[in-house]
Amino acid sequence: MATRKKDNEEKNQSGTVTKGADSKQDNKEKTDVKAEGEKPSESEEPEEMSDAPAKEKKDRISEEPDKERKTEPTAEEKLSEIQDKYIRLSAEFDNYRKRTLKEKMDLIKYAGESILINLLPVMDDFDRAMKVMESATDCKSMKEGIDLIYNKFQDFFKQNGIREIEATNLDFDIDLHEAVTKIPAPEKKLKGKVVDVIQKGYFLNEKVMRYSKVVIGE
Repeated sequence: MATRKKDNEEKNQSGTVTKGADSKQDNKEKTDVKAEGEKPSESEEPEEMSDAPAKEKKDRISEEPDKERKTEPTAEEKLSEIQDKYIRLSAEFDNYRKRTLKEKMDLIKYAGESILINLLPVMDDFDRAMKVMESATDCKSMKEGIDLIYNKFQDFFKQNGIREIEATNLDFDIDLHEAVTKIPAPEKKLKGKVVDVIQKGYFLNEKVMRYSKVVIGE
């Protein structure tokens, strides 16, 4: 009996030791689990910190369209800009029109300047001839002087494309001649032809500058 009682006591002691060890192990495991449970809360902070730059970048990107939207001109500003361009263009065109009109008027006004300059020497010869005629007694020398001036004038006409329209003893041409009157023809072969020229006609290159005023025989 004493031996059995001793064995029961030993079993009870060993069970108590085992139970205490088990409770310590359970407490340790709970502590580890609790510690592990607390770790995610610590690891959440870096995730929040890592999300912050992405959030700022997203906010900055979302703000950029707003800035572009703010800098875009309004309809009134666009209309004002178009009106300003129209006014400037209208002023430039008006200046261009006035300038071209003035150039055209100057061209018409001074177009014959080069021709008139070439006429001045002929006028000088006429002035000298008139002075000589006042005191000259030799008609032959006067005639020679006038012939020289006439030839000089003819050369001037040729240089500028002016030539005389031939008319005397030629058939009447309505495109070249202007009939002033009709007279009996002195000869049969002169009927319907020009028998006299009252005023000479001239070509300017190939264009009739002035028609010849003629008398026609009938």
